[in-house]
Amino acid sequence: MDNAEEDALQLHGDEEIIEVIDLSDAEQTPDDLAEEFEDVDFADAGNQDPDDEGWETEDEMEAEQDDSELTFSKHTGSVFCVRLDPATNNLAITGAEDDKAYVWSVSDGEVLFECSGHKDSVTCVGFSHDSKLAASGDMSGLIKVWKVETKEEIWSFEVGDLEWLQWHPGAPVLLAGTADGNVWMWKIPSGECKTFQGPNCQATSGKILPDGKRAMVGYEDGTLRLWDLKQGSAVYVIKGHDGHQGALTSMECNKDGSLVLTGSVDGQAKLINTSTGKILASFSAENSEAKNAMEEQDSNSVESVGFCNVLPLIAVAYLDGTLAIYDLSTHSIRHRCKHEVGIVHLQWEESSAVLATCNLGGVVTLWDARSGNMVSEYHGHSAEILDFTLNREASMAVTAGGDHKAKVFCLQRPDR
Repeated sequence: MDNAEEDALQLHGDEEIIEVIDLSDAEQTPDDLAEEFEDVDFADAGNQDPDDEGWETEDEMEAEQDDSELTFSKHTGSVFCVRLDPATNNLAITGAEDDKAYVWSVSDGEVLFECSGHKDSVTCVGFSHDSKLAASGDMSGLIKVWKVETKEEIWSFEVGDLEWLQWHPGAPVLLAGTADGNVWMWKIPSGECKTFQGPNCQATSGKILPDGKRAMVGYEDGTLRLWDLKQGSAVYVIKGHDGHQGALTSMECNKDGSLVLTGSVDGQAKLINTSTGKILASFSAENSEAKNAMEEQDSNSVESVGFCNVLPLIAVAYLDGTLAIYDLSTHSIRHRCKHEVGIVHLQWEESSAVLATCNLGGVVTLWDARSGNMVSEYHGHSAEILDFTLNREASMAVTAGGDHKAKVFCLQRPDR
């Protein structure tokens, strides 16, 4: 024991210590976009063991502090992804290792319907721009679309191993990236389809730009391609010395789509002008004085990136637990916020300079980017948080955890 010298144990006779139990508390847009897609030339497209709660002790002790307002416990495997419906933010869709997705109410946890029929872990979910449709995709490449109002499955399609899924911002159009490097685009529910052929390696990350006409896609070989969704052609390709040297992990754009920020397993984040394809800046977590361990840098993947809407700031989250906040104008670092464990995802609040992170320790943390100070922490998961999302008002976070649970946290700050 660490405190053996402080807390001396007295033994009597031949007594033997069999086990020492520590009883101290643990530390705890758009109709015009829809019309734009009317004349796009599409071609025809062709259980986890419930006893698995047995790893108790430390994990359950750490979860004794539960700051959540609601726990969604229908899943029987790790919950990989969560999204909120954009129209009301009242419905969540979660996908999990149990081959299921659920659409449920964040106010009371009531299940609206189950997205059944998947053959593998559900790793991609999302609502259409008008919240009328919900999509769920599994690791085998089976994608299903459901009509939220009637709870019926209206479309399904099977592609190669699925990497990501995203709805178009203004039309019933769905994009997906696959392990063979292809990006697929479908009109829903007709299923009319276009494909964008990549470099024969995984299309690991993708982002439809706000104009709804272009999509930036990142690949396993570090290349980036900007696709014209109407023409079906690549506007430009970013590769080589200036580009990423490893698989793309994350991607976000600013509000008007003029800039894209990308992250990669190579430990770099890059700021790109979407009109020209020019790389404006590169960012890495390494301290200027600690630049030696090459493999350390290689393993310090960028896990998540994002733009602040109200100040010229960007944030980059790294696997070593560093949250770096940079000045967008000067490309210089403003703050380094340190987590004890790796960061999984970050998200800026819509209308403030506060951002939230979730991490491998199962904690949601709010940070003030102006000062670099932590605002608050929210506990409740007994395993890592694998995804989370904020509502529009940033008054609520919905999380997806490796403990088979999704949780709703009410986020309180003095200025709200």
